[in-house]
Amino acid sequence: MILSGHEIKQQLGSNIHIDPFDEERLNPNSYNLSLHDELLVYEEVVLDMRKSNRVQRVSIPEDGLVLAPNQLYLGRTIERTETHNLVPMIEGRSSVGRLGLFVHVTAGFGDVGFSGFWTLEMFAVQPVKIYPGVPICQIFFHQITGDITEYASEKYQHNHDIQPSLLFRELDPTGDADEQMEFSFEGERFLGRPPARSVPRV
Repeated sequence: MILSGHEIKQQLGSNIHIDPFDEERLNPNSYNLSLHDELLVYEEVVLDMRKSNRVQRVSIPEDGLVLAPNQLYLGRTIERTETHNLVPMIEGRSSVGRLGLFVHVTAGFGDVGFSGFWTLEMFAVQPVKIYPGVPICQIFFHQITGDITEYASEKYQHNHDIQPSLLFRELDPTGDADEQMEFSFEGERFLGRPPARSVPRV
């Protein structure tokens, strides 16, 4: 069963924490989460599951940033959430989806006990302009039955920033990272403003 908006509000401060919380963003059975003002973009030509792939950090200016097709952008929510005794999930808002913007490519399913910001895997069907602070997705909560073991991953729990894939820690925890070719962010590949600064490997 999915919690109603009224029940979400009732469980704030106990099983549900949303910081910051704005009651105007509460829906009949979900809550709208908003987009932070930074993105990460992978630099690699080939993304390797067994390695820590390099990324560039991109700022979203107040007057907007155009996302290019065929490019993955990692963003995050402004809100930090924490959930106990419920399963949190996020979905893109229908108004955003109707612009051809996928907000989470595969990872909308959360875990009981997750605490942190939600990383968004954003992909545009055609060029679309985004803005910081826009309500980008919605979180909703499922009831769960049976004994609960809360999420306690060392990869993503209690995160403080956008999280690129850390799958390499599972597949090759002691492997060395090879240097790979970098993307050129000129022309059609990256339609927004150039990356502000690089981010070191995790």
